[in-house]
Amino acid sequence: MNTGEQQYLDLLKDILKNGVKKPVWGNPGVYIKGVFGRQIRFDLSKGFPLLTTKKVFMRGITHELIWFLRGDSNIKYLIDNNVHIWNEWGYKRFCEAQIRNPKSSIRQAQDPEFIEGQNPKLTQEEYIEKIKKDKKFAKKYGELGPVYGVQWRRWPADGGRAVDQLGWVINKLKDPKQRFRKHLIVSAWNPAYIYEMAPSREKSVALPPCHTMFHFNVLGNRLNLQLYQRSADIFLGVPFNIASYSLLLLMISQIVGIPAGDFVHTFGDVHTYSNHQDQISEQLKRKPRPFPKVKLNPNVKNIDDFKIEDIIIEGYNPYPPIKGEVTVVGGF
Repeated sequence: MNTGEQQYLDLLKDILKNGVKKPVWGNPGVYIKGVFGRQIRFDLSKGFPLLTTKKVFMRGITHELIWFLRGDSNIKYLIDNNVHIWNEWGYKRFCEAQIRNPKSSIRQAQDPEFIEGQNPKLTQEEYIEKIKKDKKFAKKYGELGPVYGVQWRRWPADGGRAVDQLGWVINKLKDPKQRFRKHLIVSAWNPAYIYEMAPSREKSVALPPCHTMFHFNVLGNRLNLQLYQRSADIFLGVPFNIASYSLLLLMISQIVGIPAGDFVHTFGDVHTYSNHQDQISEQLKRKPRPFPKVKLNPNVKNIDDFKIEDIIIEGYNPYPPIKGEVTVVGGF
């Protein structure tokens, strides 16, 4: 049995059995059912934890991770690579900007029905097409604020400095005298940019970080990684998070020359959404299959040099995908 994936399925069952219902802010009619304080772990020597009880969008996961590693905050890279997992957040931010400053609406001049203070007349699909084709528009309206990649690679600090947290960790892990330290942590939670604490909505991040911080630790001759995730959508988000951080561990392992050990996934509030119940029931009927393997291009020696073609998944044999609607609720 694939005991790694069974942990995930058991957590799903735990939430269904023991979870407490809570309303969803800003989305009447939808509720979450959650538990607090759980943990699962995956030994990467036993396979790559890409769930098999439903097909997971690994190409999207890989492009998103590369986007994070670039320190990028604009969704144009993702859209240009046909990855749309951040579309809703970009469009939501665009709509908010138009309401704040209706005179900047790109359709106002041409649209006699435009009404000040109301949503812009661009649909989300039109917004995405404009991001693709109009570089000036993309530069202004594709920005999500200081999201994960910015905090990982360009944390805004005093005196105008930008702290490369991940680069600092890598340098420590490369040093045989430093790699056993216990403070090799990267944080995405920066209170100055969480929109309830930021000086303005324009200067805030689009989504308060759900995967909040991660911690590297060397035990013996193995490199381990633990993620703390404050808020976790177990059906849609968590399969992505498991694969993304496991891939990050493999990448860093290759860069620093320490074999990969365990990916440990620690949760705060881990929950299901009421509009995913049928999909979860379907997934729980399926028995896990063996995990695939990941092969990385051994010639890549710098974390900034990874491209999607350097990452190959072998032996992935999942059940068909199970679709579910993303619930955009403001991050809380």
